[in-house]
Amino acid sequence: MPNQTSVTEFLLLGVTDIQELQPLLFVLFLPIYLVIMAGNGAILMVVISEPRLHPPMYFFLGNLSCLDICYSTVTLPKMLGNFLSSHKEISFWGCISQLHFFHFLGSTEALLLAVMAFDRFVAICKPLRYTLIMNPRVCAQMAVTVWITGFLYALLQSVMTSRLYFCGSNYIHHFFCDIKPLLKLACGNIELNQWLLSIVTGTIAMGPFFLTLLSYGYIITHLSFKTHSCSMLHKALSTCASHFMVVVLFFAPVVFTYIRPTSGSSMDQDRIIAIMYSVVTPVLNPLIYTLRNKQVKGALRRVIRRRL
Repeated sequence: MPNQTSVTEFLLLGVTDIQELQPLLFVLFLPIYLVIMAGNGAILMVVISEPRLHPPMYFFLGNLSCLDICYSTVTLPKMLGNFLSSHKEISFWGCISQLHFFHFLGSTEALLLAVMAFDRFVAICKPLRYTLIMNPRVCAQMAVTVWITGFLYALLQSVMTSRLYFCGSNYIHHFFCDIKPLLKLACGNIELNQWLLSIVTGTIAMGPFFLTLLSYGYIITHLSFKTHSCSMLHKALSTCASHFMVVVLFFAPVVFTYIRPTSGSSMDQDRIIAIMYSVVTPVLNPLIYTLRNKQVKGALRRVIRRRL
């Protein structure tokens, strides 16, 4: 069945409809994007170049930093350009491509956070078997599986969205192309797309979230019964605190956005929440991991000294 759309381009209305705020928002978001690139780029460089950071935990942290760089680049450059431009058009296929890569990288990050929680579970609850269970081959297979699963999920959503019939308004009340704003513009039957959004996207979001909570539940239970030293308990939990903070920052707005029915959501509310998981979380991730992880801070200092 060929694409039936009569709309050849969309207009992204951006973060706000108030034109006077556009230059101020550009000044605000440009440094944030630069910090995202610099912070995550620094972690990625350190993980690759520092031999002490080659255990599985840092291998997955490198994957997370790579995801955050790409994830932000999908939306922020276009948003920054629109702040200073009166031409906010995006072609139909450019819109579908942005939707695809946003959901590809977002779902991959959700799955990766669950894998990182499993890694912490094995490290704390099964320390003697950790190197056997989380060997380099298994870690590589897990990373590849996460990336492929995210790509296939996004491909499903982008293909189904591209086959919708758009016959009316082409104004997208968002700063990037996402499924929910496009469904509001579609003509005809969108029940299958809404079902996919609720069930499949809900599973991709909630599944890793519950697996992460399960991993931490086992960790807390194990430490409560097996560890009688408060200092050891505090040390073990502190290694998980950074990851848990990232999980909360990422999953809370995602679940709130995609679990709600499309008809009952507010576009202004969705735009604000989208800033949380597409802008705020990527900029906080490197700060959370570097400020709370002595090994990463030490490796970063060594790399800077070598560069200087």
